[in-house]
Amino acid sequence: MGPIDSRCKLDAFYESTSLSTINPRASARLTKDGKQMKKLLTLTLLLLCVCNTAALAQNSTSSTANKTGAKHGSKRGPIFRATKEQINQAQAILKERGFYAGEQIGKLDDATREGLRKYQQAEGLKVTGTLNKITLEKMNIALTEKQKTM
Repeated sequence: MGPIDSRCKLDAFYESTSLSTINPRASARLTKDGKQMKKLLTLTLLLLCVCNTAALAQNSTSSTANKTGAKHGSKRGPIFRATKEQINQAQAILKERGFYAGEQIGKLDDATREGLRKYQQAEGLKVTGTLNKITLEKMNIALTEKQKTM
């Protein structure tokens, strides 16, 4: 018996023992269950794809916003920073006016910030406790070229 003969006999055996010839109801039930399983699997995969796409889109949007904010300095614009020399001059003015009792160290410590708040309030400026452009100009302290453009 050759390989073709044995294959034909196997095919005939499987056909004769299939569920449709043994029990047609069992075959129909398996087919129906199979279709339900396919639908469930398809629905699950579709739901996973939708969730994954939504997560990727959200992640993409937030990372783009972060890059844009970091690149362009966010909505607030560039941060104004006073130089050490400007802080020294401001501390001298605050000390002269009685708003600051510490040493001229060129650092914005808590005592300097408190003195700036008192000065800003006395001069009718927005009270921030920081050495910003408006406060420096009010104190007649020269701005750097970079600070002038801010």
